[in-house]
Amino acid sequence: MPVSSSFSEKPTLVGEKVLLRPVRPEEDLPMLRAVLDDPDVLRYTSDSYTPEPPVWDGARERRVVDWYTTRNEQTDRLDLIVVDRATGRGVGEIVLNEWDEPNRACNLRIALGPDGRDRGLGTEAVRLLTDHAIRAIGLNRVSLSVYAFNGRGQRAYEKAGFKVEGVRRQVLRYGDAWVDDIDMAVLAEDWG
Repeated sequence: MPVSSSFSEKPTLVGEKVLLRPVRPEEDLPMLRAVLDDPDVLRYTSDSYTPEPPVWDGARERRVVDWYTTRNEQTDRLDLIVVDRATGRGVGEIVLNEWDEPNRACNLRIALGPDGRDRGLGTEAVRLLTDHAIRAIGLNRVSLSVYAFNGRGQRAYEKAGFKVEGVRRQVLRYGDAWVDDIDMAVLAEDWG
């Protein structure tokens, strides 16, 4: 299977419950701001303890606008918006990043706001993008990590076909507790 030379193609992927599409900055920024401020998103995706969402000052607003306005230009990553097909509204983002071209591998991450949770949207989004990574791009390995206190996320990744490969102990200081990070991956040879 030929391997794509980059992530420059920004596809629209359609599932039963979700549609994954390229970022539309003007349309998506209000939803993305809400997702980035969501306490669960902060807890499950931050690499440091953040009890309160960061303040939306002018500098943060510019960074976020600049970031999302350039997502479709990137050739070394694929950022897509997760759209709930039942409502037609964006509920989060899903990303293939940390591309290791020689080893045909990348990382996957997802962040869903409250409107995208507990209905299988995340599981389907992860399956769709993983299938695209393996079948269309020709990757051999897609990996991710999930904090041990994110049981919902770990179950969704397992349902999507990811397997636990190991645990990195005490990687996050969360308040007064240490939290482990669970490494998971799916390989092309395992993908049905």
